[in-house]
Amino acid sequence: MKEIKIGGIPVGDGHPCFVIAEIGINHNGDIELAKKLIDVAEAAGCNAVKFQKRTVDVVYSPEELAKPRESPFGMTNGDLKFGLEFEREQYEEIARYCKEQQILWLASCWDEQSVDFIDRFAVPCYKIASASLTDDALLRYTRNKAGARPILLSTGMSTIEQIDHAVEVLGCDNLLVLHSCSTYPAYYEELNLRVIPLLRVRYNVPIGYSGHETGLASSVAAVALGACVVERHITLDRSMWGSDHAASLEPSGITRLVRDIRLVETAMGDGIKRVIEREYPIQKKLRRK
Repeated sequence: MKEIKIGGIPVGDGHPCFVIAEIGINHNGDIELAKKLIDVAEAAGCNAVKFQKRTVDVVYSPEELAKPRESPFGMTNGDLKFGLEFEREQYEEIARYCKEQQILWLASCWDEQSVDFIDRFAVPCYKIASASLTDDALLRYTRNKAGARPILLSTGMSTIEQIDHAVEVLGCDNLLVLHSCSTYPAYYEELNLRVIPLLRVRYNVPIGYSGHETGLASSVAAVALGACVVERHITLDRSMWGSDHAASLEPSGITRLVRDIRLVETAMGDGIKRVIEREYPIQKKLRRK
């Protein structure tokens, strides 16, 4: 199994699970809220935080942006999309603050201009969102821009044939594939975690899990099944305004998740059956022969 390095941190079999706290658009257009979420991720022991970057008038058509949609930013879908989009000043503050807090950051880029925008911050890796998996031009552009840096590919709402094609376009070097289900929030019966071992065998690259469910058990199970990366959305409060908060973990949830992942990693052991030192007194006491 190949391994990759994200910001110098080795990711793959035999290494601790790399935990990404996705802030996404849960900052609600407020840089101070974004910084509070960075604090939550750092305090929980996450390795990185992730944002989303779009060039709004490239990703969305004029008709889509003109649709009525009430939000704190106005009365159209365009008002909402532009209102949620951080620009250079905010990302400069994100980069500064994450360096100060000693946590990595990255972003999923939904178009080529966004790739160029994020690249100026020398991020340690790139993320391809599930929605972009079939965009060959964006995949090629991201690979060319990333160079030797890793690419994380989410696979929600995709067939295995579509994933095969995306992996072929990106190449297997410095690639990590994330199993995912693109429902928000996802139901447990939709998660299909047994796909994780299938992807490990099929691509021989590190496999991760990007979850949108509300609980913790499935993300911990993903690690036991071989996920080398776990990505979960975070929020200060799931009842906050915004489309992704309900499928996110609150501060106590992300803290417990990281704790439980580390406990499971310890419990997995090396797979060699042996009698451990602390069992010998019990063996002597309880066995007749």
